[in-house]
Amino acid sequence: MLSSSASFLRQLSAKETWKSTLSGRESYIRSGWGVRVGGCEASVNLMEGFNMHGNEESGVMGRKRVMVVVDGTSHSKHAMMWALTHVANKGDSLTLLHIVPPHKGPESSCSTYLVNYLGSLCKDCKPGVEVEALVIQGPKLATVMSQVKKLEVSVLVLGQKKPSSLLSCICGSSGSSSTEDFVKYCINKAECLTIGVRKRSQGTNGYLISTRWQKNFWLLA
Repeated sequence: MLSSSASFLRQLSAKETWKSTLSGRESYIRSGWGVRVGGCEASVNLMEGFNMHGNEESGVMGRKRVMVVVDGTSHSKHAMMWALTHVANKGDSLTLLHIVPPHKGPESSCSTYLVNYLGSLCKDCKPGVEVEALVIQGPKLATVMSQVKKLEVSVLVLGQKKPSSLLSCICGSSGSSSTEDFVKYCINKAECLTIGVRKRSQGTNGYLISTRWQKNFWLLA
């Protein structure tokens, strides 16, 4: 239900005070449809004239830059597809940010394959959206926050895991809790509208959406 999603995002944007500054220049290598990996110097194209409220009659959101943090997990892919179909419109930019841990090589073949695959999926699904990917090595939280600022991101979309099972809690699994802490921090601190997205369990439709103002808001779409 795209109209309800657009209405939902307009309501959220009315509460957000947009403030984003550009500092410095990021260096990348551009290849293919828009993959950029830390390396040689290249300019970063920024979008101007962003209007979050868009056209009230058509229900279309304004021109914007959307960023999704992606990795090899299913919840990351669900968030990417939700952002593509519910937030990004024709003429918008969709940036896929893949972060490589500091102890790994920044140009690993796995990272390059992943972002190429995800980028191709997005282009096939919605050709009117400009898709690019950033592969950056560094600490996850600091990298996300800095890229939101540098690229003047309008909407940040993050995948959320399903709640941990009782067995995981008993065994002391910390992976899920650390992911949730990361999402919560970004929602509260990032200098743009930040949305946590979790696909509902198999057999049920829709997504659970979390923002600074709502938690687990159900969208049937």
